[in-house]
Amino acid sequence: MDFATHDNNGRYCYRYPRPAVTADTLVFTADRKEILLIRRKHDPYKDCWAFPGGFLEMDETLEQCARRELMEETSLTAGAMCEIGTFSKVDRDPRGRVITTAYYTFVDKNTVSPHAADDAAEIQWFPLDSLPPLAFDHKEILARALQRISD
Repeated sequence: MDFATHDNNGRYCYRYPRPAVTADTLVFTADRKEILLIRRKHDPYKDCWAFPGGFLEMDETLEQCARRELMEETSLTAGAMCEIGTFSKVDRDPRGRVITTAYYTFVDKNTVSPHAADDAAEIQWFPLDSLPPLAFDHKEILARALQRISD
């Protein structure tokens, strides 16, 4: 069975639709009391708070994507990153079928100077016990991350 054909320009045309893939990074303070969030500059969820993240490029791994997006949106370079998991609810992103893999990392808040750039209108540290509403399914991702880091 053929899963792909070619169009008149030699490009592949796939029989089955393909989802978009993203990566997100949860940046916790070393004492695990705060998390860094970005205020989204663009729709969907414009002006809502979210984790730094974005779409996978064809020449990178998911972790490389997470690191790149973190740097582009916050100017932070992550040290060790741990995978939280993959999130694939059908309706998790209003733009279409998007699957994300989330990572977490810890930073010493006193030694970093993040600033908003790229798709981030603003960034801010939030106490974990006083979070704003989060975009997408980030509340669910955060719950899984908190479970992982408390084990």
